[in-house]
Amino acid sequence: MEQSNRKRLHLKKRVLFICTHNSARSQIAEGILKSLYSDVFEVFSGGTNPTELNTYAIKVMEELGIDISGQYSKSIGEFRGEVFDYVVTVCDTAKETCPFFPEGMIHLHWSFPDPSKVTGTEEEILQAFRWIRDEIKEHIEKSFGQILTKKDEK
Repeated sequence: MEQSNRKRLHLKKRVLFICTHNSARSQIAEGILKSLYSDVFEVFSGGTNPTELNTYAIKVMEELGIDISGQYSKSIGEFRGEVFDYVVTVCDTAKETCPFFPEGMIHLHWSFPDPSKVTGTEEEILQAFRWIRDEIKEHIEKSFGQILTKKDEK
C-alpha cells in the first residue's frame, strides 16, 4: 500500500519518541503520552543504539500508576517505512544521529540529560529519574495538550 494512502487510514496521530538507548527517556515519554492521550495518539519509541528497558524508569513510572514493564527497547530501524505525524528526539545524541523521517509532519527536539548516567545511592538515582520523568511529562502536557486544544478549537 502506498505510504500516503496508508497514512490516511490512521485515525489517531502517530508519535515516535527517539533517544539513544531507548531505555529510559523515550520509554518514559511513550508511557506518559499513552497514559494521557491514548485515545488521540498512537505512540511508539525507539533508539539509535537500543539496549534494554531501565528498571529505574519502570519504578518511577509505577509511582504515577503507569506500567511500562511490558515495553521493550527497539531500534528505530524497526520503524523504517512507517509514517509518523510527530517524531520527537529526547536527547541530543539521538538528534545528531537520527535518520530523517521524510514522512514525519512535525519534528520536535527536547534535550534531556540521561538519568542512567547518575551515580550515587538508590534514592539519588531515583530522584534523577523522577526529575526526568516530571520534565518529560511537563513537555508532553504542554506540547501535545496544546495540539489537542488547537484541534478542539477548529
